[in-house]
Amino acid sequence: MLIGKVVGSVVSTRKNDKLVGNKFMIIELSEKMVEKSKQIIAIDNIGAGIGEYVLVATGSAARIGCGMEMAPVDAAVVGIIDDGSRLE
Repeated sequence: MLIGKVVGSVVSTRKNDKLVGNKFMIIELSEKMVEKSKQIIAIDNIGAGIGEYVLVATGSAARIGCGMEMAPVDAAVVGIIDDGSRLE
């Protein structure tokens, strides 16, 4: 599991049928999680907003965590962190 900050969103009008109706967010991973600055795109079905710190699951855990076992998902927001002040 990774920690990151939501820095934007992605709009995709054409996508796999299993992804229709889902929101995609750009996550800037915490410096403590990676050696250099890294952004990933994660599916978000819990309603995270820009500026919030989130927990992100990757790989098969992402598909299971967002209830989309048969969808092409590699990263998913699975939690919103209440206090991210120590992460900055």
